[in-house]
Amino acid sequence: MLNAFATSFRLKNTYKTNSILYSLKSLPLVKRLLPDALYASAGLKAFANIVSILIEVGSVFVGKLLYVSLMVFTAAQLLKGPAADSFVHIFFFLTIIGGLLNTQIFNPTKDKYYAIFLMRMDARQYTLSNYLYFLLKMAVGLLPFTLLFGVLAGVSPGLCLLMPFFVCAFKLVVTAISLWGCRDGKKARNENLPAPVIWAGVLAALVLAYALPALGLAMSPPLFLALAVLTVIGGGLSLAYVLRFGEFRAIYRTLLDPGSFVMNPADKNQAVLAAYRKKIDADMTQTSSKTGYQYLNELFMKRHSKLLTKSAKKITLVLLAILIMLIIACLSIPEAKTTVNELMLAFLPYFLFVMYLVNRGRVITQAMFTNCDHSMLTYRFYRQPKAILTLFAARLKYIIAINLMPASVIALGLPLLLFLSGGTSEPLNYVLLFVSIIAMSVFFSVHTLVLYYLLQPYNIQMETKNAAYGILNGLTYFVCYFAMGKELPTLAFGLGVSAFCIVYVAAALLLVYRFAPKTFRLRP
Repeated sequence: MLNAFATSFRLKNTYKTNSILYSLKSLPLVKRLLPDALYASAGLKAFANIVSILIEVGSVFVGKLLYVSLMVFTAAQLLKGPAADSFVHIFFFLTIIGGLLNTQIFNPTKDKYYAIFLMRMDARQYTLSNYLYFLLKMAVGLLPFTLLFGVLAGVSPGLCLLMPFFVCAFKLVVTAISLWGCRDGKKARNENLPAPVIWAGVLAALVLAYALPALGLAMSPPLFLALAVLTVIGGGLSLAYVLRFGEFRAIYRTLLDPGSFVMNPADKNQAVLAAYRKKIDADMTQTSSKTGYQYLNELFMKRHSKLLTKSAKKITLVLLAILIMLIIACLSIPEAKTTVNELMLAFLPYFLFVMYLVNRGRVITQAMFTNCDHSMLTYRFYRQPKAILTLFAARLKYIIAINLMPASVIALGLPLLLFLSGGTSEPLNYVLLFVSIIAMSVFFSVHTLVLYYLLQPYNIQMETKNAAYGILNGLTYFVCYFAMGKELPTLAFGLGVSAFCIVYVAAALLLVYRFAPKTFRLRP
C-alpha cells in the first residue's frame, strides 16, 4: 500500500508541477521572461516542484485555519449565548455538511483515472492509501486550530483534541454507508453532483448550525462529547468495513465513465454545448427593434433568458423567504429584535461576501462565450474596437439588471429590518444600507465582465487557459471572505464601500475602453 501511495503521490505532484509551469507561461508579464522550452528546463521544474509541495503542505493547514477561525470561532463569538456552546454546536453541524459533501473516494478526478485505468494500478491499494492520507491530513490540519480557537472560546482542551477525530469518524461513517449502497459498483454517487436529498440535508444542517445559537438554543459541550464519542465508535467500525471493501475498481468504472467524466476536451466541448442548447428558448418569432450589435445582443439575451435568469430568480425567492422569516421573528420574538438590530448596525461587511455569492456574472459570461463568443471571435469584424465596446456596454446593462433581482431584495430588506428591530438614531444608516448593497451589486457586475473582456480566459475548446483570470477571481473571493470577520459601523463601511465602488467602476470601464480591443480574443 505504501508503494501504491508513493507512486500516486509522484503522479499527482507531476500533474501539479506541469500545471504550475503552464500557469506561469500564461501570466502576461512573466511569460516573456520564461524560455520557450519551458517543460525541459530543470531549474523551472525544480522550482515548480517546490511550489507544488508547498501548496500541498499549505492545503493541510490554511483552509482549516480559515474554516475554524471564521466559520466556527468568529460566528460563535457573534451569536447569542455562551461561546463554548455555540462553538461546539456550529462545529457539529458543519461537520455533518462536510461529511455529506466531501468524502474524497467519490470525487471523480483525473489522477484517479490516470492511476487506475491508464497506469493500471491496484484500485483497492490506490484508493485506500490515498483515503487514509486524506483522513490524516484532515486530522493533522484541524488539530492545532480546534485546540487554539476552542480553548479561546471556553471549550475544554480534551474536547478540542477530540474534534478532529470526530470529523474523520463522521466522514468514515458516510463513506461506509455510501460504499455499502454501491457495493455492486453500479450506483456509485458522484459527490460533485449531489442528489436533492443531500442538498436538503446540507441546507438543514446549515440552518441548524447558525439559526439555533442565534436564538440561544446551542448544543452543550457534554452533549457534543456524547455524540462525538458515539461517532468515533461508529467511525472505527466503518473503517473496518472500508478496509475490507474490494469493489473500488467497479465503482470507478462507473464514476469515471466517459458519459459522466469527460477526459477529451472535444467531447467536453460537445457535452457543454448540448447542455446549454437544452436551456435555450428556440422560439424563432423573438426579434428586436434594435440594429447592428445591439440587435445581436438583445436577441441573444431574449433567447437565453431562461438560462441567464433562472438561478438569479431562485436566489431571489430564497432571499425573499429568509426576509419574511426575519420580519416575522422581529415582530414576534423580542430577543430576535435585538440581535437583528445589532447585525444591521455593525455587520454590513458580511454582506460583501453575500453579494459576491449571489452575483451571477461568471455564469452569464460563460454562457456568452459558450453560445456566442467562442464562434464569433473567429471573425475579424467581431474583434473590432467598435464592436467590442458596443457589445460590452449592452451586456453590462443586462448583467446589472439580472444581479439587481436578488440585490433589490437585500437592499430593501435591510433598512426594513433595521426599522422593525428598533431603528437607529442616525437616519443616514437607512439610506446607506440600501445604497451600499446596490453599489456592491453593480461593482460585482462590472468586475466580472471587465475581467472577462480584459483576460478572456477560454480557448475554442472552452478550457480556461489564463492563470491571471483564476488568480484575480480567487483574490476577489478571499477579500470578500475575510471581510466577514470585520465588525464596522454601518455608516463608515457604507460610505467607504459606496465610494470605492464608484471609483472602481469608472476605472474599470476606462481600462476596457483602452485595452479590450487588444485582449478580447480566443486563447490558443
